[in-house]
Amino acid sequence: MQKVPRELAGHPDRQRWNDRYQGRGAVSFEPHPLAAAALALPLPDGPVADLACGPSGSALLAAAAGRPATAVDISDVALGLMDGEARRRGLTDLITLVQADLPAWRPEPGSYALVICTGYWDRSVFETAAAAVTGGGLLAWEALTAEARQVRPGLCPAWCLEPGQPASLLPSGFTVLESADLPGEHHLPRRNLLARRDETQEARNAGKARDRGDYPAPDWA
Repeated sequence: MQKVPRELAGHPDRQRWNDRYQGRGAVSFEPHPLAAAALALPLPDGPVADLACGPSGSALLAAAAGRPATAVDISDVALGLMDGEARRRGLTDLITLVQADLPAWRPEPGSYALVICTGYWDRSVFETAAAAVTGGGLLAWEALTAEARQVRPGLCPAWCLEPGQPASLLPSGFTVLESADLPGEHHLPRRNLLARRDETQEARNAGKARDRGDYPAPDWA
């Protein structure tokens, strides 16, 4: 792991999650079921991003299938655990670890075949993640719903999905493959989403940008 970025050194979320992960026993590195389902579907060429990954097995599962995977988290302890497991499995060449506060994360638009985020919600991050999905790629998300606050009243409302979210926030060019509310028997109530970006959406966006004069048309246009 690289040195902790200066702007994150005293970040309260980094401290909170580091404390949680340092207190854990053995880590299973089981991939999230939603990630496993997404990786089982047809995907275009390209890397996978696992956001707010923690010591997750989802990025490891993607790398084991031969896909480059970027694991993003604010906790250097979680990323250190991921690094150790990637080394144990011989996957370090395919895993890129990024320590970042997700609202400040800025991926290249259309750069990922699959973007996964489970157990985290921020509307601005969702919008950034959707833009990072390439044509034909998938966006997989799971987060707590507002009903979770009935079980745990202290939860911040901004951390919970409102009715219809996140599907209602998808930009044009996405098709919802799955959206389901999950029971709260062993977990707080949550909702998942699996959506595919239209393969031609990027071409349409590029055409609109060219028509607006955002960049000159190539010789062959």
